[in-house]
Amino acid sequence: MSERVSALRNRETSGSVQVRDAGLRGMITLRGDLSNGKLASVVKSVTGLKLPARNGVVQDGDTGIAWMSPDELLVMVAYDDVPEALDKIAKALSGQHHLAVNVSDARSVMLLQGTFVREVVAKLAPVDLHPDVWQPSQIIRSRLGQVAAAFWLVDDATVQVICFRSVADYAFDLLAASAKAGPVGHFARGT
Repeated sequence: MSERVSALRNRETSGSVQVRDAGLRGMITLRGDLSNGKLASVVKSVTGLKLPARNGVVQDGDTGIAWMSPDELLVMVAYDDVPEALDKIAKALSGQHHLAVNVSDARSVMLLQGTFVREVVAKLAPVDLHPDVWQPSQIIRSRLGQVAAAFWLVDDATVQVICFRSVADYAFDLLAASAKAGPVGHFARGT
């Protein structure tokens, strides 16, 4: 039997901003009518959390829900709990238009932690990340360099990044280089 490993195999950097592999994460893309009470109910039964607002993320440890588009959520659970969660979703939404797919092995998750995480991401993403615009628990789908990614502030010193597994090394190396280069002084420290 082969060993299950994350794309980045526990890579990490050190410095004033640490970039590290978050390891295996269970992720389900769930598409459907987000105003449907049954959908909200089954997602809550799987995660214990209420649906996030538009562009939002609700999270409790590694369990969470990210709003990805008007008809799409990213449901995050323990890696080994994905089959059971998919079964619950399929039963609860039987006969209703929806799509639930295990994307755990198609994605990679990284955590950035340190005093200028906002600047590390801002140097790579063509979006406004000023504290007046980007707040904790607000997801952004954009690019890091040349690859698609989604990222959010967990708190003022922690960013979670999700990208395709196939570009995980590239994204990690970009983030590590940006962190190593240091702050550019655009944002106040700690924001």
